[in-house]
Parts: sequence; C-alpha cells; structure tokens
Amino acid sequence: MAEAPPGPVDGTALDESVTFTSELIRIDTTNRGGGDCRERPAAEYVAERLAGAGLEPVLLERTPGRTNVVARIEGTDPSADALLVHGHLDVVPAEAADWSVHPFSGEVRDGVVWGRGAIDMKNMDAMVLAVVRAWARAGVRPRRDIVIAYTADEEASAEDGSGFLADRHPGLFEGCTEGISESGAFTFHAGPGLSLYPIAAGERGTAWLRLTAEGKAGHGSKTNRDNAVSRLAAAVARIGGHRWPVRITPTVRAALTEIAALHHIQADPDAPGFDVDELLGKLGPAAGLVEPTVRNSSNPTMLEAGYKVNVIPGRATAHIDGRMVPGGEDEFHTTLDLLTGPGVTWEYAHREVPLTAPVDSPTFRRMRAAVELFDPGARAVPYCMSGGTDAKQFSRLGIAGYGFSPLKLPVGFDYQALFHGVDERVPVDALHFGVRVLDHFLRDA
Repeated sequence: MAEAPPGPVDGTALDESVTFTSELIRIDTTNRGGGDCRERPAAEYVAERLAGAGLEPVLLERTPGRTNVVARIEGTDPSADALLVHGHLDVVPAEAADWSVHPFSGEVRDGVVWGRGAIDMKNMDAMVLAVVRAWARAGVRPRRDIVIAYTADEEASAEDGSGFLADRHPGLFEGCTEGISESGAFTFHAGPGLSLYPIAAGERGTAWLRLTAEGKAGHGSKTNRDNAVSRLAAAVARIGGHRWPVRITPTVRAALTEIAALHHIQADPDAPGFDVDELLGKLGPAAGLVEPTVRNSSNPTMLEAGYKVNVIPGRATAHIDGRMVPGGEDEFHTTLDLLTGPGVTWEYAHREVPLTAPVDSPTFRRMRAAVELFDPGARAVPYCMSGGTDAKQFSRLGIAGYGFSPLKLPVGFDYQALFHGVDERVPVDALHFGVRVLDHFLRDA
C-alpha cells in the first residue's frame, strides 16, 4: 500500500476546513433567481482569509453586491500551464421549517457540519482556503500557477459570476488550460466492498425552455376549439413523455467500461447491438452515476395560465428543464420543434453548452492517483455530470473543466440527494480527507 508523502497539512488546516465551512454557511447567500442574491459578505470573508495567506485577492462585481473573488498563486515551474480552482458562493433557497436544524446555522453536531451549502459547495470553498493557508504557513508553492476563483450567481444564470469573469476579465485567467470544481471525487458505495470515486470529465448542456401557446380567450362555459391551455398541456405531455435515443459520449463510454469491469462484466459500447439499458440493469447502484447522461432529457417543471376558473385565457406558458449530451444540441432543437406541435412556440430561456474533458490527461491521472492514495482499495472512475457548473462559462476561455471536490463518505450517506435537498450536511472527517487530497493533488498538479 502506498503511503501519502508528508505535506504541509496540519491540525490547523483540518480545523480551519470545518470552521470555514460552518462560518460560510452562516452567511446567507441564498440565490432566488432574478438577481435576488447578495454574495458580497461571503466574498469579503474568503478574500480576507486569502489575504491572510499572503495573496492579493481582487473583488469584482457586475452588479452591486454580486461579488466575485479571484487570486493567483505563482507556481515553481513558469513553463507549466496554470490550473483554475473555482467554487461558487451562492446557495439555493432552504425552508427552515423542513429542516432538522436551521439551514443557516452552520451547526457542528456529532461530527457533522449542517446547513445549506455544506455540500453545494461551501465545503469545497472552505477546503481550498484551508489548503492555501497551510501552504503559506509552511512556505510551500505548487508546481503550476493556480488561479482561485470564488464566484457569484452559479445557482442561477452565472451572468453576475463566472460568465461576467470570463467575458469581462479574461486576463485574470491567463495561462489556465484546465480547471477543477464541484461534483466529483466523492465516495460512491456501489456494493459490498466496492467504493468508487467518480471524477467528472463532462457535463450535459443546459437548455431551459419557455413554451408559449396562444389561443382564443373566452367564457369557461363555452365551446372553445382554440384553447391555449389544452394546446399547451398536450405539448407538455408529449415533451415529458418523449423517450430520447441513446447517445454515448467518450466520457460516458469510459465510465460504462470501467464501472462494468469493476463488476466483472465485459462491456463494449461500440459493439453492434449493444444495449446500454441492459448493461445499466446489471450495475446495481452504480447505474445511477451513468443513466442520466446516456441521453438528452426534457422535464416539464412549471406551468402558468389563467387567473379565474371560469375564464379561458388567451395565453398559457410552460417551462422545461432540458439537458443535452455533448454532440446532442442539434437533435435536441429539431426534436423540440416536432414535439411542441402547431400553435405552440418555444425559446431558450437559458442555454449553456455541454462539456467534455479528456479522461486520459495527466491531470485526470493525478486526480485519480490522489484519491486512491488516501483511500486504498477504492477506485476512481470517470463520469459525466447530468447537470452543469461554472465550468461551462470558463470553457469560453479554453479551460477544460473537471469535477473534483474530494470527500470520503460513510456507507448510507446519500451525497447526491443532498444537493439542493433538506438537511444538507457534510461529515467533519470528509472535510479532513478532502483537504489532504486537494493538498497532495494541487501541489504537483
């Protein structure tokens, strides 16, 4: 068994990862959409601690109060490409009445930190701070330049966050060719004796749609063959019931092949007659890592029509959460034209590109090795995220994005269910593991 090399991570760094997670949770940065959010207090918090590590953080805003923080750590190898490490400061809303603890308490109880953002993603924000400060105390510098970015607005459009940074301040990311952020390198218990660490090397694209049906307004008691609500409902039913065809991307192919092998199943997604659904049925819990990403998807989420039960409205609207696999954009657009049908129009309310990153890159190999070094017997595997992150916006700068936010989690801890869920929390031991892995990976990334 390989032993982890000595590093600068000490008891202070481990303690700070917990303290910073808790204190960041207490700073309510709820993003309700439509610009209703204020990240500045959290941005000032992280900037102060970066400055305490000898860095020179820059605070940037497109909109007052929607603050981003960027800092650069100079590496020892000036010929190496830079690495971006980014995390968002905003969180989704939480209804306190539904929680076991107040969602913005940051309470540490029984070895667990509770609160909105504990997983998504103030934990990673805190771990990065702890690592950087440990380096400063020990006089350590990484091999590559590392650009640290704490962003606003990831939980909405990213227009005030990573989109603003990529469009208006690209010089801050000069030399960055790769980036790491959320939703990867967490323990996934795939069965007795089989622990996986899925590292994201792709994301489905975002296609949030607005459907509009026009009709003839009138009295609810009268016959109406031009009913906007009926027309819209039929379109929504067709879209929600559509079975999208399989489209296996390189990242998903690698995920299927490696996960199948760990289940002692030989799989060749390129073989004639290959049935991905049959294979997924043999992979047990691990199928959940891959199943959402073998196809495009289109889920109806919102309906709006009318103002009184006996009045037929002249217009009805619906919203669809669409996701597109890499290479599936044209198919998505063409299919939506067919599914909406006559009398219903659709448009993108928000659209972002799908992403893919190489799983055979030196950086991916180092991420894999770092996780397996600190959890011997576990296996890191590639996967594609079903949703999206700020990596989409940073891809405009030519930065390949990976999901790498390491956490070692106990059996029964449903990491993915806690994203945007009730009683979001993270074990203290998981934060300690993440700090050690990040330190080891980032120093020689």
